[in-house]
Amino acid sequence: MLARYLYYAIKPILPWPLRIELRRWRARMILAVVGNVWPILETAGRTPEGWPGWPQRKQFALVLTHDVEGSKGLAGCLQLAELEARLGFRSAFYFIPEGEYRVSKELRDQLAASGFEVGVHDLRHDGKLYRSRKVFQRSAGQINHYLKDWKVVGFRSGFMHHNLDWLRDLNVLYDASTFDTDPFEPQPDGANTIFPFQVADLDGRGYVELPYTLVQDFTLFVVLKEPSINIWKQKLEWIASRGGMALLDVHPDYLAFGDVAPNRNEYHAALYEEFLEWVKQEYEGRYWHALPREIATFYKQAVSREARHNPPESPPFCGLAGSVSEAQTGKSPSQGTRA
Repeated sequence: MLARYLYYAIKPILPWPLRIELRRWRARMILAVVGNVWPILETAGRTPEGWPGWPQRKQFALVLTHDVEGSKGLAGCLQLAELEARLGFRSAFYFIPEGEYRVSKELRDQLAASGFEVGVHDLRHDGKLYRSRKVFQRSAGQINHYLKDWKVVGFRSGFMHHNLDWLRDLNVLYDASTFDTDPFEPQPDGANTIFPFQVADLDGRGYVELPYTLVQDFTLFVVLKEPSINIWKQKLEWIASRGGMALLDVHPDYLAFGDVAPNRNEYHAALYEEFLEWVKQEYEGRYWHALPREIATFYKQAVSREARHNPPESPPFCGLAGSVSEAQTGKSPSQGTRA
């Protein structure tokens, strides 16, 4: 944890090319350890006790989300939304309230009017949100202000940092800062499930956690430099076979649209478009395509209170990513209580 805090303290003075090469070097080391089983963690496919199935008896759920990290990503939001709408999809865009850009009310309203969702992405996206309990509590007050002002119900931390206990300070319907398994993340403890789950307050209410279950585009195409969508297809086929939730995080910051050739830190939007077209062709009529807030609302309404609050059979954060962490540190990661 200390090393992570030190990294984010010096990150602003590190040149981008150096940072990305460090990520690639680290990813190669991790891939040598987990490459024979990643990106599928079999234990994450267990159906939760009391799970009612998806609406309309759909086989699995498909959820598309986008983290907008900088000014370039902000400029590409409408192009990305238009690409998805043309293919019959909609998604959620998470904006940083106090980052390097300012998202206008007009853009948020335009996305909402077109059937998309807007959420809050961290506070400043500087890696310092979880620096201490006091820092988080102070930031939570500011985040809650933006949640109320923007009239939104969803949150995702920068860099997928998370502490499920602390997140209770936020006035949210759901959080989306975890994943089923992702050993490449700075905080690699996975939620070990491809289903939504409840994080309960003392009064039994709490919020719904929505882990992403498809590899992030930045990891796949920028860090690992994969040339195709085969890993996305492999993982979605497995999720569909288990009846889970396929939740994807795509960043407009790293997309090259149209005839623009991607630079070495981008990938072409045609790959994302190819994936969406493949989903439509391969699984037409078999998936429930929903916004994150719709998934969370469904979970609250359809999953019984007793089932939501049954203790999980395994520790809240475990599995492949946890095993790697344990092997390196001798400690089992545990932050938050899954209910």
